[in-house]
Amino acid sequence: MSASALVRPADARTVDELLAEARARIVRVTPHEAAVRVARGAVLVDIRPAAQRAREGEVPGALIVERNVLEWRFDPLSDARLPEATGYDVDVVVLCSEGYTSSLAADALRSLGLHRATDVIGGFLAWERSGLPTTGDAAI
Repeated sequence: MSASALVRPADARTVDELLAEARARIVRVTPHEAAVRVARGAVLVDIRPAAQRAREGEVPGALIVERNVLEWRFDPLSDARLPEATGYDVDVVVLCSEGYTSSLAADALRSLGLHRATDVIGGFLAWERSGLPTTGDAAI
């Protein structure tokens, strides 16, 4: 790789900057706060790929929507939306493995107008460590 390939363009941001910006726009929740929201009707959306869910386990009742199609499935105006995408006031709690990708995903949903979108601090692994229900044999 040439040295010029590593020169950062003036308008580029690092992934850490993108993550910080996303998190500044959403109100993240702990696993227990997420469980309370789900009990009150929020949709818990697991965006992890199938291989990761198979390796780590799953949250019973979570809606599986892999990250690559999330926006199309939750945009209320998309022809590819899910039945759960009933409008812009849907309470969506996004879950990934450790709480990084889910922050970016929740912010993308917020950008679509789903103003209540959030994610779980620490992701599935924190959910499991908190003693909340899971299936499978996770190898932490």
